[in-house]
Amino acid sequence: MPKKVLVGVVMNDKASKTRRVEIARLERHPKYKKIIRKKTVCHVHDENNESAVGDVVEFEESSPLSHLKRWKLVRIVEKSRAVDLAALRAARRQGGTEQQDTLAKLSDGE
Repeated sequence: MPKKVLVGVVMNDKASKTRRVEIARLERHPKYKKIIRKKTVCHVHDENNESAVGDVVEFEESSPLSHLKRWKLVRIVEKSRAVDLAALRAARRQGGTEQQDTLAKLSDGE
């Protein structure tokens, strides 16, 4: 029997060599007929820590690797384009203070 291959989005990469991947889907409620968002969570083994939060990955089932891990990473389908705003703001602040220091030194020397 062939192994299942699924595609999902990495939601957590805090643990070493483990990724928490979510597969989102829409289901209709049987009685009220409302569309409901549901998700399946899979813990995926990423041997080389290649993937990051927001990446779309393809993974396949495997024999149990730990208490929760039953999947192995096959490939990264698409890298995340999200920008870490906190890091960007910190870099701007550091860059801004360096520019202010340079301007202060120039104004003191003149």
